[in-house]
Amino acid sequence: MTLTLSVTARRRTAAAALSAALLVSLAACGNGSDSGKSDKSSNSSKSEQSQGGASGAPKADLTVLAAASLTDVFKTAGAAYEKEHPGTKVTFSFAGSQELAAQVKQGAPADALVTADTKTMDGLKSDTGAPTVIAKNRLVIAAGKGNPKKIAHLKDLADTKVKVVLAAPEVPVGRYSAQVLDKQGLKVKPVSQEPNVRAVLSKVELGEADAGIVYKTDAESATSKVDAVAIPDAQNAIAAYPAATLKQSKHTEAAAAFVKWLSTPDAQKILRDAGFEKP
Repeated sequence: MTLTLSVTARRRTAAAALSAALLVSLAACGNGSDSGKSDKSSNSSKSEQSQGGASGAPKADLTVLAAASLTDVFKTAGAAYEKEHPGTKVTFSFAGSQELAAQVKQGAPADALVTADTKTMDGLKSDTGAPTVIAKNRLVIAAGKGNPKKIAHLKDLADTKVKVVLAAPEVPVGRYSAQVLDKQGLKVKPVSQEPNVRAVLSKVELGEADAGIVYKTDAESATSKVDAVAIPDAQNAIAAYPAATLKQSKHTEAAAAFVKWLSTPDAQKILRDAGFEKP
């Protein structure tokens, strides 16, 4: 009788142990499945966070140094880029290209650069990635609203009765202006030489000058304050806008993605709508 009870007890114990083992195994399978889903979801979330969601571009807070003549269009372009790349913020610093170059040389914290001429960009080869021209522009004469001085040609700027303002020679638009005036053999004595094209435009807008040479896009941004006088193609100069990443950037992949985006159809349409020409 004692032997029978012992065997029975052992059988019950073994059955209980087997049942417990099965329950543990089933629980482990369930936990493993949930864990796999959780890990997969977590990894997907991390990947999306680092890669900017569906766009594939890494998220980052980017600082872009850009020529003053890009002020209006890049504000629009920046907003469009941020919308297409959730989690990315683009901050622009606008100035004359020569000022931007000096900032790069001084190690200013920035991720990308867009200048209004290839000469300035070429002088920064050791500081930038390979540049890509994203747009072109041309010169016009900006005259006071209503064009009270009746300026119609470049030669009219040589009239000593006309107060002309130009950009300084080291500024791209100042260099282009000198080229077109020299080509026509014209001697113009400006009342002031400004550090960027927006400063030239401002002088004309405020009536501190009768006329100035600016980019076509700048004149188009201020049609309520200035009149634009076209310069014939044969006498004009074409400005090219190269964009490049900066080697000092802490967000190299995100910077490269932004520079690449500037050549996409979406970005090019924004530039065309603002009056910039195809690269």
